[in-house]
Amino acid sequence: MLLSWLAALAPALLLGAGLIPLRAGAVALRRVAIGASIGGFVLTALVATGLVIHGRQSSFFVHLDAVSGVMFLLVAFIGLIVTAYGRRYLAGDPGQARFTRWLCLTLAAVLALTISGNLLFFALAWIGTSMGLHRLLVFYPERHGAQLAARKKFVTSRLGDAALLAALLLILGRFGTLEFGAIFAATDALRGTGEPGIAIHLAAVFIALAAVLKSAQFPMHGWLPEVMETPTPVSALLHAGIINAGGFLVVRMADLVALSAQALDLLLIIGAVTAVFGAAVMLTQTSVKVALAWSTVAQMGFMILQCGLGAFAAAMLHIVAHSIYKAHAFLSAGGIITQRRPGQERPLPVAMLIPALGASVALVLVVGAIFGMPFFEKPGVAVLGATLMMGLTPMLAAALMAREEARFVALRVGGFALGVCVAYFALQWGAEWLLASALPTETSPRGPFALVWAALTVLAFGTLLVLNVLRRSGQPGPGLQAFYVHLFNGFYVNAWCNRLVARHWPLKGGV
Repeated sequence: MLLSWLAALAPALLLGAGLIPLRAGAVALRRVAIGASIGGFVLTALVATGLVIHGRQSSFFVHLDAVSGVMFLLVAFIGLIVTAYGRRYLAGDPGQARFTRWLCLTLAAVLALTISGNLLFFALAWIGTSMGLHRLLVFYPERHGAQLAARKKFVTSRLGDAALLAALLLILGRFGTLEFGAIFAATDALRGTGEPGIAIHLAAVFIALAAVLKSAQFPMHGWLPEVMETPTPVSALLHAGIINAGGFLVVRMADLVALSAQALDLLLIIGAVTAVFGAAVMLTQTSVKVALAWSTVAQMGFMILQCGLGAFAAAMLHIVAHSIYKAHAFLSAGGIITQRRPGQERPLPVAMLIPALGASVALVLVVGAIFGMPFFEKPGVAVLGATLMMGLTPMLAAALMAREEARFVALRVGGFALGVCVAYFALQWGAEWLLASALPTETSPRGPFALVWAALTVLAFGTLLVLNVLRRSGQPGPGLQAFYVHLFNGFYVNAWCNRLVARHWPLKGGV
């Protein structure tokens, strides 16, 4: 019980900081916020240590296991960094006190979400996180771009809230409880007994819908790349923390979602489309922050894709890695004085690029099999690994073109690629070991459908890589140039959404 009380104290500290009256002044508020963030991080570290020693603890109010412990510590760490950065970033801004208040309240809601002991508290923290983020997105209400993005986010979030509440009611009706510990025990009993029932399938589908709406999945992704009118600390918190809530919901409810092939297929299809689409558009962007935002769209697609393939531990590892990377990327983006202009690169013949691409994928298949994660059993791990290794393909192709006296370069590049691949699967193995006690060991039978979609996703990224190399290193034809222009604009999906929102919710003053 002590761990539960310590865990509950962390969001309580930030909630208390956020409830301090604004008349206390910006200086006093930011000092309290920093103190609450440090205190919260120390508490989460103590809770994580206690979990390692004592194992899982579950009650009506707080549920602590490997999944919640990892997310709890991650959010506290990101929150501390963002709070400290915001103190300097907004120094002298007349709205700093207001910003600090909503930042603390939002962080409190996210921390509460990660350790909620039942689905009702989870839903309340889920909605509270969205409401707090909305106030941060319209920190400068006079900016119409901020208003438009926040309104699209608001509509999408309310749809996600409705889906989560529908799942909540179905679960309550089926199990008679909303406590996570009891839900997980009931789903474990259902596993292997045959058809779980229509209520379980519907609840899993609604959870999947809530997750994709929260995670900016295609076609409801448009608001995320447009959230650039808010202070940089908000962008870092959003892209490194809050946007992961959808994926965390699926991982948290993995025991139930794994019972429904329909829910997993929905996650798989939407995640694959979003990952390929987001990555393709990202490659065409010229603004650093906009490119980072499209990168987040693609990464969230990968995370949802992994959940759809039953790779819940891989999705959790993805959340951690992406959060740390993206927080650093956004907080350091403003320090770039001159941007590198790609220009024209050394041509890479397709005759060299394709073999290098095949070698990259083959390396993933071989190393994955050695680690006990073959493609046919762990497609969610293999898909991301293959895409990761594709990033090294141009370097491998260039090494293959080296002259005889420079063959050692090819050996060095090959050794580096092997090291990256081994490190990737070692991390995946470690994540599975760490989270094994909190995640289901098997999912509903899928047949060849999941494998086909996984293979098509790898093929799509390979095609995207070839087209991008040809565009940057050669003289693209008019067809490729036209495709590039349309891709740069995201095939105008977001423009259509903007017109729809502006028609039904006209911009008039502040939000």
